[in-house]
Amino acid sequence: MSSKSKEDRSQLLSGLMVRKSVASAAPTPNPAADKDRVKPASITSMGASIRELGALGRAAQHAETGGAVIEIAPSDLDSSLVRDRIDAAIDPNFDSLVASIGASGQQVPILVRRHPITAGRFQIAYGHRRARAAEKLGIKVKAIVRALTDAELVIAQGKENLERRDLSFIEKAMFARRLEEQGFERSTIIAALSTDKSDLSRYISLAKEFDSALLDAIGPAPKAGRSRWQSLAKAIAEEGARALVQTTIDGDAFQGLDSDGRFALVLRAVSAKVASAKPVSELAARSFKFDQAVVVQRDDGRTIIIVDEVANPCFGDFLAERLREIYAEFLKSEKKEAPATAAV
Repeated sequence: MSSKSKEDRSQLLSGLMVRKSVASAAPTPNPAADKDRVKPASITSMGASIRELGALGRAAQHAETGGAVIEIAPSDLDSSLVRDRIDAAIDPNFDSLVASIGASGQQVPILVRRHPITAGRFQIAYGHRRARAAEKLGIKVKAIVRALTDAELVIAQGKENLERRDLSFIEKAMFARRLEEQGFERSTIIAALSTDKSDLSRYISLAKEFDSALLDAIGPAPKAGRSRWQSLAKAIAEEGARALVQTTIDGDAFQGLDSDGRFALVLRAVSAKVASAKPVSELAARSFKFDQAVVVQRDDGRTIIIVDEVANPCFGDFLAERLREIYAEFLKSEKKEAPATAAV
């Protein structure tokens, strides 16, 4: 054996002896003494809280990677970045959801992410109503935790609502408006609503016609589609209409209605005002007759021409033939191009 190998072996044995002597010099634990030592209550409570938070954190981490379902206290949940619903004062569907979860438990977990700012809290992507129901019942919420960017969160939120088909037209429009106001790119908003550029522009444009206070008072109005909301937007743009809307909202009749009933009441109130504001000459021409053979009926949004083919059997055909010509002349006067003719 070389002298260098002997030297290395000597140093190795020396190191082992030093570590052994240090270990033997360490004080021997005294379990009896530790048992007699009383821990302060604050430390005990803090330790329990840390252990609880640690357990929740480990469960959330496992859920993020494996899609496992965990239970979270409603008090540890925060709403999504962007509000997607308009709460209704009278909401039978929510009451039914509370009753269902109370009887059968929460069958479908909500989706959350760890709160990007506040440690120990979670932010809901979708499932706000289930979380509210659990809070009302005093139980924990079943949730899947997933690592999501802001864009991924709102896209998941939008797609879930569309798949469940439970957002009304005005809720979708306001969701699009709020996403834009929050600075999200149009591509993200289009993905969240599963729509196209032109439709998205119409959503946002119409949503900007209404203030949040009015929509919160009316609610989601699930039976009202785009055309009825357009009619309401046009009506409330008239002078004095907004004051009439406020008077309607403050009335007892409004308070006792569900969301669709509230929408209909407001629309009738402002539409009646617009009709009463029209010139007398226009109102006089709303309905009239020609020699008993032709009746013209006009009301808000439509004109109906009724031909009595018994009294004058040829006039209906004559009118149908001339209608294309009359309409083309009208479009020309409006400086528009007449569309291609189609079979009547």
